[in-house]
Amino acid sequence: MRILLSIRRFYPKRERNNLNFPLYIAKRYLVSKSSNNAINIITLIATLGVIVSTIALFVVLSVFSGLKNFSLSFIRIADPDLKITAVQGKSFHFNDSLKKALMRKKIAAYTKVIEERAFFNYHDKSHIAVIKGVDSNYLHVNRMDTAVYFGNWVNYDAKHTVVIGSGISRILSVGAYDFLESLKVFVPKPGKGYITNPKTAFKSVETQPIGIYKLTDDLDKKYVYANLELTQYLLNFKPDQVTGIELKLTDPGQISELQQELQKELGNKYKIQTREQLNSVFYKMLNTENLASYLVFTLVLIIALFNVIGAIVMMIIDKRYNLKTLYHLGAEIKSIRKVFIFQGFLLTIFGLIIGLLIAIPFVLLQKKFGLIMITQSLAYPVEFYFSNVLIVIFTIAVLGYLAALIASARIGKKLVE
Repeated sequence: MRILLSIRRFYPKRERNNLNFPLYIAKRYLVSKSSNNAINIITLIATLGVIVSTIALFVVLSVFSGLKNFSLSFIRIADPDLKITAVQGKSFHFNDSLKKALMRKKIAAYTKVIEERAFFNYHDKSHIAVIKGVDSNYLHVNRMDTAVYFGNWVNYDAKHTVVIGSGISRILSVGAYDFLESLKVFVPKPGKGYITNPKTAFKSVETQPIGIYKLTDDLDKKYVYANLELTQYLLNFKPDQVTGIELKLTDPGQISELQQELQKELGNKYKIQTREQLNSVFYKMLNTENLASYLVFTLVLIIALFNVIGAIVMMIIDKRYNLKTLYHLGAEIKSIRKVFIFQGFLLTIFGLIIGLLIAIPFVLLQKKFGLIMITQSLAYPVEFYFSNVLIVIFTIAVLGYLAALIASARIGKKLVE
């Protein structure tokens, strides 16, 4: 009562209705215990709900960021920063104008490639995949040799050597350095009309797998890497004829700028795509999964914030006689509502801070030490991004404010008169 009388004595009505007055009362209500022990328990449960929800939301976002980065690490190995292909037709000639356009400081290296669907046969088993011819500069652009877990990378001096994916190896039951039987490759001969004689419709070569790589299930079944000269012979290409040019940039941050520069210089005959554009479906799938997980845990957070609403409503009922005193001392209904809006918001922010103080060190420790393992050699991938911290703060602060706003709407003239 002395606090209320001092407010009445030293603060005029206008000052009592500004933000300082409701915030002062809200802080006093938040830190002081209620005479009703049930309300204290409900408030504690509400705070713990916010803390647990904060930890869960931040950890899940960090885990999905880690899984996304882990998945994209395989794409970064197999696909370049930029790739140049023909708009019309499958192939084009690597002429002087193209070579001149690629001679710039922003491009660290480039490689010529040939890709074509082919029919692979080994003993009595067969599989359709893509044969990808690469030159000696390929590993300067894409470090595919790091994905080879058995054998070696393509030998450019031995024309008929190839590197196959683990999926193709499993389907065809073929291994590396198996000299008893060769891996046969068939591609249709160029021409028009229907195939009348299957024996003469395909051109074939015999190859020797000398390495097996492993990335993702799709890539392991899709590509067979071969010498560029072998694929040119197989497809009847000229020495300067390719299906694509892959680029590695000195600074990946300039990828959009370089893409526009090359497109302007080379014209509409060529299509220049980034790694994300080359794998647009995969990127969309990862972003959709990340959004879905965020929405699911936001729903869990909304359910947890019902405890905050309940705690504030119980506090309003418990303090109704104090509210009547405040009202008769000159406080407006709007200011009294702000008291509990601030109280609910401060309770949410308190839970948010405690939750982040627990979640952030846990994510950093998991990233560095691998506290939780998927297998004996692989820890759950996590990534700490400041953007995830901002997302959690924004989500919980907004939902906490809305919960407090809903609870404070119970205060009306009937309650305080």
